[in-house]
Amino acid sequence: MLKPCDSNLKEVLRLVEEMISLANRGYSEQEDDGCAILYGVLLDSAYKIQKIAQAEKENHIRKGWWKE
Repeated sequence: MLKPCDSNLKEVLRLVEEMISLANRGYSEQEDDGCAILYGVLLDSAYKIQKIAQAEKENHIRKGWWKE
């Protein structure tokens, strides 16, 4: 059984994938500089969140908490 904190981390990682997908799609379909900036910020934020969440997942794995 997953601990709630691990379940939440999995959800964060899932959301990050959605953010990356939306940013890539939005950037390819953007029609002005404002949209390009928005999707660039979304993509940058997604990668930053992903990095932090992956590090936390590794911490949980080392502690023996993470169950796939």
